[in-house]
Amino acid sequence: MHGSELKDGQHSTPDPKERSQLWPRVLGSMAIFALMVGMMIGRLTLPTPAQLEEVQAGPDHLTLWFNHETQLHGEHVDGAIAMLFAAEGSAQNGQLQVNGKFVNWRVAHSDRGLFLSVVAARPLHGEWSGAKVDGRWRLEILLREQ
Repeated sequence: MHGSELKDGQHSTPDPKERSQLWPRVLGSMAIFALMVGMMIGRLTLPTPAQLEEVQAGPDHLTLWFNHETQLHGEHVDGAIAMLFAAEGSAQNGQLQVNGKFVNWRVAHSDRGLFLSVVAARPLHGEWSGAKVDGRWRLEILLREQ
């Protein structure tokens, strides 16, 4: 019976160079499969972005209706109001009146969602509040001159 030591090129185990390299391939395949399954699960559990359904302009206020609550960031910038929503929707614009003077508003697309700007010839101040109403989310922006 032959031992595992090398005798004239004949031994019971093959050289390490000649061994099949299947184990790294199996591990690589399992890693790729786990990555793909994880990406599919992540895509399924990703929340749907809010949808801007309607914009209503009234005297001294602007009301935005979304299908569900959305993240927003709002600021007063040099007398104008700028708001960024994590939502989707169509670009819109219009006018409303604050104390009998015209104010322009515009909803535009940005790389982070929807961008609302409210601009007038004089500085504006706005206060906003959101609430769930009839299964939708309403954001009301009350405007006044500074």
